[in-house]
Amino acid sequence: MSTPVNYLIPRQKDELHKAILAYFSASGLSNTGAALREELGVGDEFLDQNTMKKYEGVLEKKWTGVLRLQKKIMELESRLSSLQSELDSATPTSLTRRNIDPSSWLPRAPAKHVLTSHRNSINSVAFHPIFSVLASGSDDTTIKIWDWELGELERTVKGHTKAVLDVDFGGPKAGVLLVSCSSDLTIKLWDPNNEYKNIRTLTGHDHSVSAVRFIPSAAGEYLVSASRDKTLRVWEVATGYCVKTITGHSDWIRDVAPSHDGRWLLSAGGDQTTRLWDASTAEHKATFLGHEHVVNCCVFAPPSAYPHLATIAGLKKPPPATSSSEFIATGSRDKTIKLWDARGTLLKTLVGHDNWIRALAFHPAGKYLLSVSDDKTIRCWDLTQDGRCVKTVDEAHSHFATCLRWAPAPTKEQTNGEAKTNGILKAGEKTINVRCVIATGSADMNVRVFAS
Repeated sequence: MSTPVNYLIPRQKDELHKAILAYFSASGLSNTGAALREELGVGDEFLDQNTMKKYEGVLEKKWTGVLRLQKKIMELESRLSSLQSELDSATPTSLTRRNIDPSSWLPRAPAKHVLTSHRNSINSVAFHPIFSVLASGSDDTTIKIWDWELGELERTVKGHTKAVLDVDFGGPKAGVLLVSCSSDLTIKLWDPNNEYKNIRTLTGHDHSVSAVRFIPSAAGEYLVSASRDKTLRVWEVATGYCVKTITGHSDWIRDVAPSHDGRWLLSAGGDQTTRLWDASTAEHKATFLGHEHVVNCCVFAPPSAYPHLATIAGLKKPPPATSSSEFIATGSRDKTIKLWDARGTLLKTLVGHDNWIRALAFHPAGKYLLSVSDDKTIRCWDLTQDGRCVKTVDEAHSHFATCLRWAPAPTKEQTNGEAKTNGILKAGEKTINVRCVIATGSADMNVRVFAS
């Protein structure tokens, strides 16, 4: 039999034995204490009643201290593993360019600003297309307007009587508007140029309005909404009239996304499907089947992502950048993200989140897809590495991360009525204008701004 290794010097052994005897005494284990004294060959003089008080509680404190240190070590090891993974995923070129090249920028903790004022969970955030303004909608029934560069609250907009589920900036170029939708069944338009006065209230949905978006166009004359009443509705901004009702989903529609040129609409919901529609005719073009739970979010890929997604799809060359509905991404309560082509073919399933996927955003330069989840993280998926997760911002929030938006690029003058959307290149352009800013919202009642 091998001799046990002694890690303690005699004094340390005595201290440990005294602490154990004091623990047995305090726990009423007198027979066990007597047996240990006999094994050690010590009497009452080794640990008398007066000395015992000094050692009472020592063993418990040491034990809980070890557990705390063990937990801390595990957290540090996890952090080290995450950083090592990020380092392993980086190429020498990206390591040297990441700090100066916006096309490789990804969010990093800590957030530049933590915006606090809401009194309940935040459901949506939206950036103003021109100014450093950010809007957030919350279960507390209010919309908050922030200066995201300064990290300051500018105003609180009140009008809805129930939770504000979504917000978006858009509309006519000459007069950008804010739109919001709510569980109170209404959609409201607000004028940022007139102290966010409520200029129009749109009614028609028969249940909670889950999502609302301006449909991109030169005139910005329409917006689209999605509802728990299983319909999409297209509205005329100038009059507030519903000009189109789109049916096809068999359950609550959770999200709607227009293509960058406004020609197509994408919707997703509780029937576990995502659907593609022609925005002008309301004709159903494709159904995306594959998720095993509610589809919470959907987004069109920008043309800047086409080269990378074409490789994943096994195409020899990417589709033309003039096409606006070649690839899409969806996120579900089944904890997965799926990449598809516009015909409904599943290209890739991205697995990594530990809870519901709540929002998605493509990097304007097209290389990455970002996601937020009820697991409180932001994950960055590299489309040049077959959709591999190359960065995780752990504990991005202290509760469910519910929404995500990328700040639009600084605007350029538009000509011939053509709108330039963030990350979309026109013929002849060599670079993509990227603003390295994202905003996230959470059930922790905070909006966080991550910026370079």
